[in-house]
Parts: sequence; C-alpha cells; structure tokens
Amino acid sequence: MNVVAAYFLDNYYEHTAREGRNQHDLVPWLGQNTIFLARHGSHAYGTNTPTSDLDIKGVAVAPIAYHIGFLHQFEQANKGFKNDTCIFEVKKFLKLAAECNPNIIELLFLDDRDILHLGRTFKPIRDNRDLFLSRVARHRFTGYAVAQLKRIETHRRWILNPPKTEPTRRTFDLPDNTLLPKDQLLTAEDLVCKKLESWEVDLEPVHPDTRIALQNRFEAVLSEMVVYDRYDLAGRALGMDSNMLEVMKRERQYRQARADWEKYRDWMKTRNPARHALEVQFGYDTKHGMHLVRLMRMCREILETGKVLVRRPDAEELLAIRNGAWPYDKLIAWAKKEESEMGALAAHSPLPKQPPRERIDWLCQNVVSEFLGLNYGMVGHGG
Repeated sequence: MNVVAAYFLDNYYEHTAREGRNQHDLVPWLGQNTIFLARHGSHAYGTNTPTSDLDIKGVAVAPIAYHIGFLHQFEQANKGFKNDTCIFEVKKFLKLAAECNPNIIELLFLDDRDILHLGRTFKPIRDNRDLFLSRVARHRFTGYAVAQLKRIETHRRWILNPPKTEPTRRTFDLPDNTLLPKDQLLTAEDLVCKKLESWEVDLEPVHPDTRIALQNRFEAVLSEMVVYDRYDLAGRALGMDSNMLEVMKRERQYRQARADWEKYRDWMKTRNPARHALEVQFGYDTKHGMHLVRLMRMCREILETGKVLVRRPDAEELLAIRNGAWPYDKLIAWAKKEESEMGALAAHSPLPKQPPRERIDWLCQNVVSEFLGLNYGMVGHGG
C-alpha cells in the first residue's frame, strides 16, 4: 500500500466510517486521484510545537466527467478527514498558484522532508515552480499579513476593552420595531448599495497586481474621509433627508454591533486557553503576530531573491515572537515599516510583473491529459 492510499484509508475513508458520518459525503475517487500530498503549516515552517496540529495539503486530478461534463463539480475537499487536510483539484491549485496565493505557492517550494507523495504527473509542476513567481507576490503576501494584523487589532480591542453587555436596539436609541417599515428600509438600503456600486471603477482590464494596489489605495483614501461616510454620501446623492439617513445610520450601527458581539462570543467559546493566556499576558495574539512577521519576511525574500523559503531560517525567532518576545508597539511599527518598503522592492525585483499564464495553462492541460490517459496532445498550444 502506498503512502497516499494508507493516508486516505486511515484519515478519510475508515475514519469517516468509524465516526459514523455519512459515507455519501465522501469523494470516493479522491485517494486514487491524488498526485501530491505534503505536510504544511507549522510543521513545514519549522515552527511547530508539541501541541501543533498536523496540517496536510494535496492536489488531485478529477475524473474525466468533471472536465467535460456539467453535472459534476469539484474544487477541493476538506471535510471528513481526521487531520486538518485539504485536497485541491489541480486546475484550482494552479490558478491559485499563478495568483501567488501564499498558502498555495508554498506547496511548490516545500523541503523534500515534508513531501509525503510526489506523483509522476505532479513532478512537471514542481520542476516548473519558478513560473509561478512574479511581483504579484507583493500584494498577495502583504494582503495576508494585513489580514493577520486586523485579527490582532480586533482581539486586542476585545482583550483591553471587552464588550460589557449585549447590544440592544435601545442602546442605539432605536425602538423595538424599526422606525421605518421594514420593506421601506430594505428598499432604501438597496438603493444606497446600488449607488455605491455605480461609483466603483472597473479595474478588470488592469493587471492584477496594479488592480489590488489601486483597490487598497481607494480603501485607504475613503477611510480618511471624515465629513460623511460613503453610505451617507450615497444617500445624500439620492436625495434622502437627514432624518432618514440618521435612522438608517443607527440601524446599520446596531447591526454591526450585533455582528461584533456574536464574533466576540464565538471567540470566547472557541479560543485556545494557552493561546489566550499569551494574549492576555502580552496584549495581543502573538501567534497571529508570528505569522504576520513570517509573511512579510517571505514577501521580501521572494521579491529580492526569487526564492520561497518555506522551512524558515528564522524559525527560532518566530517561535520567540509567538511566545511574546516582541511587544505590540514593536510589531506594529515593524509591520508598517516593512509594508512601506514593499513598493520599492517590487519595482526593483528581478521577477516578472505577471506570471506566464498561457505556459501555466499549457502545463495544466498536459498534466490533466497525461493523468487521465487522454490521446490528444497539446502540441501547438502554449508556445
């Protein structure tokens, strides 16, 4: 029995049966069609601890019916496994890799010791892994880092100033029932949303990396507008009076407060006790801080050297950050400084502005056709 068959038998097929789960939820061909399987996450970074979960990622080629028919769809499978496992369909995997998705591009540059199975049809993808590196990495990696930063700031707010009571409509000076009939309120909000959509600039023709940069810049500029928020601006443009806009504003604030309260309660219920102890001790989620630093450093390495260092040479320092070595203020100052330098790094990077998507598509066609044993070749396609 090979590695893939053994893994799926114990972690997917038999595990699902032992857990009493519905066998119909399984993807029956997944094990035999998996062409790549590897350890990911902290075990691949070298930052795992004795309590770290095992994170497994893989790639599979769907049967031919999924490629030429319309009844069957498959992009990924991540349910029913004993371990934290996700298997991507090869087309989705290559699309995400071409977009320099951090969680995906890393799989192509894993240390050999972390690869559990490297199928013959996946080997050409790994051999051509440099095709997937481009200056798009700047926005993808920093985007993921900013997401970590937002989680850090949210959790810090909850730690330092946790919500005291459940928000009610009275908290926002609203009656038990809406001041406006519900259908009128929904209609007004829909009109405002459509007005906001009409102000959006079509960035589709712009290169993906430039598009992301422009979107981020638009958000930054709009967040600095202090006279009215965008919602109020759209309402005024539609001729809505101040009273109506005030009611809609309070209704919106109430919904946002309710959503934040629910997220806070869910965080309180599901947080890891040891991890929370570090949050309380150091004033922020140090694990998120570690990943923020890792992502920013990997972004710099990719842009400067064209290399993806998955097994981290700075693993010891990253673990120290996870254990609270960096105060919150130091982390924030460091992250802002790094982000401010990424534009210049990208401008002078040896990497191409965009990946060669046609060559990657040609590679994908060959991998799928070879695995499925199709007789038609790809000669003349892809250059």
